[in-house]
Amino acid sequence: MSEEIRVAVSGACGRMGKELTRAVVESEGVRLVSAFERSGHPRLGEDAGEVAGVGKLGVKIIDSAEQAISQAQVLVEFTYPQPTIEHLEICALKGIRAVVGSTGFSPEQKEKIEELSKKIPILWAPNMSVGVNLLFSLVERACQILGEDYDLEIIEAHHRLKKDAPSGTALRLGEILARARGWDFEKVACYHRQGMVGERPKEQIGIQSLRAGDIVGEHTVIFSTIGERIELTHKASSRQTFARGAVRAVKWLWDKPAGLYSMQDCLGIK
Repeated sequence: MSEEIRVAVSGACGRMGKELTRAVVESEGVRLVSAFERSGHPRLGEDAGEVAGVGKLGVKIIDSAEQAISQAQVLVEFTYPQPTIEHLEICALKGIRAVVGSTGFSPEQKEKIEELSKKIPILWAPNMSVGVNLLFSLVERACQILGEDYDLEIIEAHHRLKKDAPSGTALRLGEILARARGWDFEKVACYHRQGMVGERPKEQIGIQSLRAGDIVGEHTVIFSTIGERIELTHKASSRQTFARGAVRAVKWLWDKPAGLYSMQDCLGIK
């Protein structure tokens, strides 16, 4: 489109919120028109650009999600499950598109997102890094080629402040591996080993989580058999990689009909 896409950023004072503001400001074709936070946040009323360290933008951080979303054409949401659902309901009511990077949803909340996507276009991805989404594709292909003689393990690492575990990206990797093997992911996922657990079952996907310091995000998928091991790893050194991916998703989603989309759709590597 010829005009800039009007964007609202949720959780504008958080780590990702600041990165999203910065990415929108630095990208062509998009413009930040509103930013909001939870009621009672100490930085309400401040300029979103100054909070993000990119200079004054004339966009004050407010606590009314409805007001902020109403000003935009696309909501970018990287917060927590329950507020995300509430904000998507506002989007559906007002016909506003949404790009969602929140993780930790319950099965019921995932169903709600699918339901709302019948009314508006929603791009929902546990990780919007271009590199991670390429990893998704490579992992699926490797699993198909290597066959069932290879044991499957996933290791993910994030900063000490991350609240959900395993990461949404690790769970997505597990789902991809299970699908490639024709397994039910919920039945084969193993999140914990301690004591005399016995030999490793053939139909199992191990998922281990590390939480330490300021690790932005690391994911490794291990394919191991007798005599060799293959590891596919992605390491994020800055949250900007996720923010830039989100802006790319905003531009891609703009002219799409109602539906639930993924970053794989956006990148054309599904």
